[in-house]
Amino acid sequence: MIKKVLIMSASTGGGHNRAARAIKEELESRTIDNMSIECEIVDSLKLVNNTMDKVISGGYEKSALYTPKAYGSVYRFSETSLASKNEFKGNPLTSLMARKFKHLLNDSSPDLIIGTHPFPMIALSTLKKNNYSLSKNESFYKSSKVDIPPMISVLTDYTTHSTWIQNEIDYYIVGHEYVKELLVYEGVDSEKVKAFGIPVEKSFLSHRDRKTVLTELGLSPEKLTVLLMGGSFGAGNIKETLEDLLTVDRDFQILVVTGKNEHLKDRLSKMLDSTIHNKNICLLGYTNKMNDILASIDVLISKPGGLTTTEALLNDVPMIVPYFIPGQEEENLDFLTNCGAALRTTKKYSLPVLLKVLIDDPTRLDILRKNIKSIRKFDSAVNISNLVVDILINNE
Repeated sequence: MIKKVLIMSASTGGGHNRAARAIKEELESRTIDNMSIECEIVDSLKLVNNTMDKVISGGYEKSALYTPKAYGSVYRFSETSLASKNEFKGNPLTSLMARKFKHLLNDSSPDLIIGTHPFPMIALSTLKKNNYSLSKNESFYKSSKVDIPPMISVLTDYTTHSTWIQNEIDYYIVGHEYVKELLVYEGVDSEKVKAFGIPVEKSFLSHRDRKTVLTELGLSPEKLTVLLMGGSFGAGNIKETLEDLLTVDRDFQILVVTGKNEHLKDRLSKMLDSTIHNKNICLLGYTNKMNDILASIDVLISKPGGLTTTEALLNDVPMIVPYFIPGQEEENLDFLTNCGAALRTTKKYSLPVLLKVLIDDPTRLDILRKNIKSIRKFDSAVNISNLVVDILINNE
């Protein structure tokens, strides 16, 4: 009998969906009793309704772009005892999601569920905890049997948050042993936590050579190359950061990726046209060649999203972080600096100061790369798939 796996994601930033695709890709290459594993990625917010998806995922993008401090305040509030873990059953969003998920579970009868976002796992944990039946005409608290299969949460940042932690989760996949210790400190059983790393797609791990990639972009393969970007929708103070880079009196070249933010790309283009500088600069919008690009640069200047950070680590690329969304990205930066894998700008230690030292003393870059090699994890999707197959076989 074919085994079915549901992967629950959400479009708040690009990382949750990319991690989901990486897991699906690997699982679909496996077989149990000579039968393939059927995988489906479900965007949990779209499943609830399109309006909620636009409000929440669109709200994340807008808060990240325009009100990051407010987003950070909400993030920190939700970590307090007023919104403590395992206490979401009265939340209207949870109730609505749980009702929708009940129908999804009845229709698809999955053998296992993987979550790359905390929202759906809260709702599913609520169902599992209480065996709620949530038809529209029934009370939220009316008890009835709902079959919930084993559940695995995949944390897509190098930190924890109370929303991830639910007693009904069977396993947690985390990016590093540091994050495992954070979960254990919060009371999660150590045996439930696997420090496999954050999964990335196989295509990301292959790339063309530096000379070919940089030449195509109009850049020199011989020069130190700095990549400036801000995530899947171009968040971060990129314009001011680029202006800072233009003041650095050293010989290096700059590649800027603005993602889906076309307005930002136009602003930067106009700024460069009206600015006198001696730097070779390539300005790109959205690109599907990030695997090639990250393997061809020397320094990444970006905000530290979970997947961006992972992809940089897998390519041995040191980061300088001049901006971040308060909350999980700030905590990702804590992880990177504690591991000696990134530099963080401050009022005194500005971007020009940090970059000049790295250019003048290449051994500094070597030290950062050595530290990166000690923490990166290549086989996350493979190890997650091994765990899934073991669970499915043992539950037969």
